[in-house]
Amino acid sequence: MNNKETSAISPRRADDYPEWYQQVVKAAELAENSAVRGCMVIKPWGYGIWENIQRHLDKMIKDTGHSNAYFPLFIPLSFLEKEAAHVEGFAKECAVVTHHRLEARDGKLVPTGELDEPLVVRPTSETIIGESFARWVQSYRDLPLLINQWANVVRWEMRTRLFLRTAEFLWQEGHTAHSTQQEAVEETFKMLDVYADLAENFLAMPVIKGEKIPEERFPGAVDTYCIEAMMQDRKALQAGTSHYLGQNFAKASGIKFLNQAGEIECAYTTSWGVSTRLIGGVIMTHSDDDGLRLPPKIAPKHVVIIPVIPKPETEASVLEYAESIARDLRRQSFDGIPVEVIVDRRDMRGGDKSWEWVKKGIPVRVEVGPRDIESKQVVVYRRDKGPREKSFLGASQAVEGISQLLLDIQSSYFNQAKSYRDENTRRDIASPEEFKRFFTPKNEERPEIHGGFVLGKWAGGAEALKLLEELKVTVRCLPLEQSGTEGRCVVTGKPAVKDAIFAKAY
Repeated sequence: MNNKETSAISPRRADDYPEWYQQVVKAAELAENSAVRGCMVIKPWGYGIWENIQRHLDKMIKDTGHSNAYFPLFIPLSFLEKEAAHVEGFAKECAVVTHHRLEARDGKLVPTGELDEPLVVRPTSETIIGESFARWVQSYRDLPLLINQWANVVRWEMRTRLFLRTAEFLWQEGHTAHSTQQEAVEETFKMLDVYADLAENFLAMPVIKGEKIPEERFPGAVDTYCIEAMMQDRKALQAGTSHYLGQNFAKASGIKFLNQAGEIECAYTTSWGVSTRLIGGVIMTHSDDDGLRLPPKIAPKHVVIIPVIPKPETEASVLEYAESIARDLRRQSFDGIPVEVIVDRRDMRGGDKSWEWVKKGIPVRVEVGPRDIESKQVVVYRRDKGPREKSFLGASQAVEGISQLLLDIQSSYFNQAKSYRDENTRRDIASPEEFKRFFTPKNEERPEIHGGFVLGKWAGGAEALKLLEELKVTVRCLPLEQSGTEGRCVVTGKPAVKDAIFAKAY
């Protein structure tokens, strides 16, 4: 936590975390609410982050053998009805198109031309993609079918928060079909590993890989796996999911193939996805009371050069020096990523510029002025350090060292986040009474450190789920790494073997 009396963002995290989050989004110019209730406008800096996430993940997806395609935004209602659990799971979130034209009546536009069948605006694409798969797959030779789609989806949410929960958001959704159960299960875990790699190595967000309990599975799935991350308010964020669908959707959509024995059978399918929710996760994992902090690998720009021009007659030389430093920096790269540099030439005070970039989370700020030209140096500020903490470096030293500096900042953010998660994960809670106290602030002697993750035993059952609901706590996942030891369920006290992560969540 930032203990300064003043900060660039008000309120501070410790005072009002939800409002702090909104103010970080605003100050960093990431997004804003749109005229359509529940939807957002993603601004260039926010969209630049998404483009970098998309660029890295798209390569990872293609490197594992998948190809991109695109499927319709509109899904016939009858398609969703084919899979009972699926339609039940999404029914309350669906936006539905019922008419296909507008007519002017008494100065107003009125929907007319009722559709023969209502069309659901894509909440997810298993059913519409399944219809195509059923036509594309005839033989075992057509499998595996490995498809990914970058798209927008609509899930009708009225209580929204920018990036974390909106009626429309951006995502990718992978859909695959396989000839065997084993191959489909392997695919499910492979993509879970891809998401964990993305989160940890690009977003600098430590995650726990695990399996969802039956009550938390994707509607219609046989098994759902996830990556869970801890935010700075110690709540959990589900950062990505990978689903083994078995033959459920294949049977509903008619995805059948002639196997090597000459028999007709249904394919085994998977689906998996992450969304712009990841940007919300980055904000809440790394940002501080001065604003956004961006891991360099997903930052739209890595370095801003701020010319310091004390007198008009020095402007030309300072700008020329700034541009020469920028050209040299742009020739550098880190971990295969070209260094992106911007020279802030705006006509405004240098201090105001600097604070704007602090709040936007750019990894490195560089200041140059007349004295720096004379000494062939630059002043460097790292966003993972205090806003006024600076280093004086020779210009060539700064250029040659930028790759390692950016990698150091990337590692710094990950290590800080991991330490925070580990410090706020309890592994020693053994009784239901202690579990309840931990998740009940008014019963805590120190409510300011209330909550976090609990790693404990889970027996399951309706009684345990009801108790968790009363505490507003959920089983985030059953970690893939299980101890295998016997113990007592931390919720009910009953004998249990499974380890689980419990937390309040977004």
